[in-house]
Amino acid sequence: MGKLTGFLEYRRVANPTRPIEERLKDWNEVYVLRDKETCETQGARCMDCGVPFCHRGEMLHNGATGCPVYNLIPEWNDLIYRGRWKDALDRLHHTNNFPEFTGRVCPAPCEAGCVLGINEPAVTIHDNERTIIDNGFENGWVVPEPPESRTGKTVAVVGSGPAGLAAAAQLNRAGHTVTVFERDDRIGGLLMYGIPNMKLDKGVVQRRVDILAEEGITFKTNTEVGKDISSKKLLKEFDAVVLANGATKPRDLNVEGRELKGVHFAMEYLSANTKSLLDSKLKDKKYISAKGKNVIVIGGGDTGTDCVATSLRHGCNKVTQLEILPKPSVERNKDVNPWPEWPSNLKVDYGQHEAAYTQGEDPRVYSIMTKKFEGDDKGNLVAIHTVNVEWVKNEEGRMFPKEIAGTEKRTEAELVLLAMGFLGPEDKIAEELELERDGRSNFKAEYGEFKTSLKKVFAAGDARRGQSLVVWAINEGRATAREVDMFLMGDTVLP
Repeated sequence: MGKLTGFLEYRRVANPTRPIEERLKDWNEVYVLRDKETCETQGARCMDCGVPFCHRGEMLHNGATGCPVYNLIPEWNDLIYRGRWKDALDRLHHTNNFPEFTGRVCPAPCEAGCVLGINEPAVTIHDNERTIIDNGFENGWVVPEPPESRTGKTVAVVGSGPAGLAAAAQLNRAGHTVTVFERDDRIGGLLMYGIPNMKLDKGVVQRRVDILAEEGITFKTNTEVGKDISSKKLLKEFDAVVLANGATKPRDLNVEGRELKGVHFAMEYLSANTKSLLDSKLKDKKYISAKGKNVIVIGGGDTGTDCVATSLRHGCNKVTQLEILPKPSVERNKDVNPWPEWPSNLKVDYGQHEAAYTQGEDPRVYSIMTKKFEGDDKGNLVAIHTVNVEWVKNEEGRMFPKEIAGTEKRTEAELVLLAMGFLGPEDKIAEELELERDGRSNFKAEYGEFKTSLKKVFAAGDARRGQSLVVWAINEGRATAREVDMFLMGDTVLP
């Protein structure tokens, strides 16, 4: 695949970012495409490695490595190297319904598994993927492909995030009549309201939703299952139900002062901002503004980074990101974190780059724990109290954070955003249907079968596996569709 000596001839060239001083003034996407010629030489770097680890997703103890949707990466890298862009698009769509999403927001576990990555910078798999699909849309190659016939079977899909959309797309392709229920006013779930516009432009999401609608999928917005329509009614009206409503229950921080005005969950902040941006370009003021405020983001993951970047675009006074875990090393420790495991070294995302440019330093503070929030006599947040911690082993050998005496600190803050992850799906549907749940409150359903404890009800994505990556959600949506098709027809034509 690629050019036999390509990785020796060409250095890694990733998609560039727009200048920070420019992009902080708008909400447009941060990353821009390389030209096609550069992308073709990057495809040449795919090194004919014999046993590629990039295209098969595996869970190792430090996270996923390889592509969970089994993208045929060496094949389409070779095709773009040879300038066969339409063929590359066909190979990409063979395994991935939405490469325009993964090519923008996936952290690229495929590159962690790239054999070249053992001793050289990995192939730019993630950026090549986006270039292929964006080039496909630009040339008009991505068009609706409705099924030639219908089976007469009906399927309800609850939730329109990546798992729900992938399941709906595949089931519709098999000829079933699919209806997707979404409680928000726009289709897309996490893709629409959970990820900021500068990472994933909402026109990109809507473009794909429009294609799915033209292919015959029915979308019902502003319809919350368990509230606007009962779960039991879906069971009566549809031949099968797929629960793909995500893990939307946020992890809270139960410390003194949590009730103060100015302490919010990250998704409250991000979702309201995106909706206001789409509805009125923020003119309706129906969002939580960080303008002129000292902002503290608690949580060091992707959602926390998105809060940092959003706060900067609002014009905050200062933004700080707190992480209870220790600071990772700059380089991968090959003794404890060898290839092809996901590298656990320090990563600097777009939000940290922007904060460092604006404030002169990385906004992240490590090994720190929040003790309480302080408010004024009107119930407004004015400060946060923290303490440094060290990680030590308890009697059972488990690591836990131990407070370091004398490191207590008070920091002024008018806005705190809790970005500490999610605990599982909300309770309404599970309680209404009396579904069995696992120890983490997710819908209990074995991976590979996706059957819940209730006949003809299936679960996919974060609602089944817990908070995870968009690419795993697509994996589960596709696999669940195959199982539903088998359930309905006794056989399946789906991959």
